[in-house]
Amino acid sequence: MPRRGNAVSPPAAHRGPLQAARRQHLLEALQRDGWMRISDLSRRLGAAPVTIRRDLAQLAAEGLVQRVHGGVALIEPGDPQTPEEEPATGLDSLSGRTLGMLVPSLDYYWPDVARGAEEAARELDMRVVLRGSSYDTEDDKPQLTRLVDRMGVDALIVVPRMDTPTAGRTIDWLAHIGVPVVLLERSAAVGAHHAVMESVVTDHALGAAMAVRHLTALGHRRVGLVLDANSPTRPHVRRGWLDAAAECDMNPHDTLEAVIPDIRSPDRDALLDQVLDRCRETATTALLVHADAEAIALVQRCEERHVTVPGDLSIVAYDDEIVGLFSPPLTAVRPPRRSIGRAAVRLVADRLADPDRPTHRVVISPSLRIRESTAAPRA
Repeated sequence: MPRRGNAVSPPAAHRGPLQAARRQHLLEALQRDGWMRISDLSRRLGAAPVTIRRDLAQLAAEGLVQRVHGGVALIEPGDPQTPEEEPATGLDSLSGRTLGMLVPSLDYYWPDVARGAEEAARELDMRVVLRGSSYDTEDDKPQLTRLVDRMGVDALIVVPRMDTPTAGRTIDWLAHIGVPVVLLERSAAVGAHHAVMESVVTDHALGAAMAVRHLTALGHRRVGLVLDANSPTRPHVRRGWLDAAAECDMNPHDTLEAVIPDIRSPDRDALLDQVLDRCRETATTALLVHADAEAIALVQRCEERHVTVPGDLSIVAYDDEIVGLFSPPLTAVRPPRRSIGRAAVRLVADRLADPDRPTHRVVISPSLRIRESTAAPRA
């Protein structure tokens, strides 16, 4: 129930860093209406939602306002709270919250991640505002700023570009934006003490190692690696390949490691031919290929050159977006796309419910789907 009355402010010495004019306008707005949404306060006062949230956090610390279901209300000294105005606690306080989600693209890999996030949000009576960026984008901050300032989201789930000149500034901005942030399939540290940000990632190194172990268990002693030049996952897959090679007593220098450009490159076909030539020269009988498009292109090149799969060359794809539909269906490592989306929402929900909890980093294991593109090497 809205309350009326005179807003009481503490002495000026206890007002903290809020600008006096904006502080007074906030209190007057709440005095008139008793209860308001942050988005309404932002529009009325002409200040960004993140600024309003910071102001309200200080006013709450002074005992002047409190978060209630869907908004914020004024507290008057000596006025008992009604049940409607008691602040919700735990996950019950999440109903109606909005999560901004920025992913690098809205096709290939990320749709399942977004579906998982939306499923988890619905279970908590929250809403996801999804936005797509681009692997060619130099700066994610404009999109993120719109989500926070214009959409008034309560938290962010972000897959930021980490290989651009603006990446450091964007990560620093995210760390200090004033709303909970969870990085998805990325990790970062900030500040002089390299404090880690909350994140949910797939253990891609483990996935690559699983593929190598599968191939060596079949009897392959030389397992090569082919990587997509533009994938942020590339270093993790390579690390897993190297770790498993050492574990399986396999020398990676005896086989091949190649990086393949995307389909727009005029050199792509020639490089695929070089991969197959190097397999023959080094007696490599199996390959781990990231990602699906590169694996399919390589199998098609094998067909053109009368190299049988898996007879002459076993191939494991990494991503499992479409290779299960190919002929032959390819053995593949499948990242837990839907699960990482769900986990990111749960992580940010836990942060909203308990702002003082320790920083969490969630690592989820991929799985190996064995199909028709791997077999024991020919004697």
